[in-house]
Amino acid sequence: MTWSIPQITTGAERYMLEHVLDRNRSELINAVRGLSEEEARRRLVASLTTPIALVKHAAAAERIWFQRVLAGVPENECGGGTTGGDPSFVVGDEETLADVIAEFECASARSRAMAARYDLDDITTHPHLGDVSLRFIYLLLSEDFARHSGHADILREQIVQSRANDRTGRSR
Repeated sequence: MTWSIPQITTGAERYMLEHVLDRNRSELINAVRGLSEEEARRRLVASLTTPIALVKHAAAAERIWFQRVLAGVPENECGGGTTGGDPSFVVGDEETLADVIAEFECASARSRAMAARYDLDDITTHPHLGDVSLRFIYLLLSEDFARHSGHADILREQIVQSRANDRTGRSR
């Protein structure tokens, strides 16, 4: 399991929200870093959820919520997929784990820059949910990335155990 001790535990609300979101971004990356390309694409559940797909999905979530919903950036200017659900878990055969991590880090950096122009209480309209604030977006993505970090931790644990079993000749 990958987990780091929180470094920041007090501060203004925005500072804390930004820190928690950044920490969950990092935890997701840490959960997949060091896996081989084959391991990162290994499907251990019936859904499209793989370690690499979780990071790909998170990059799409960044673009959807910060670029499209918050800032109103046209879809063709978002630098990647902006469709949620199953399509956001699809990773191209030519994409490497390093590529997908870099995509997520780039989308996250752009999200930080865009969010800096708004107050926590600034309201924008989501096409299905209606009015949402930047505060809501921070909380939603923190929750989403924390959940997916947990998924990635479990998948990694299974992959690492399988790798160890392969080395010792034990069956899966």
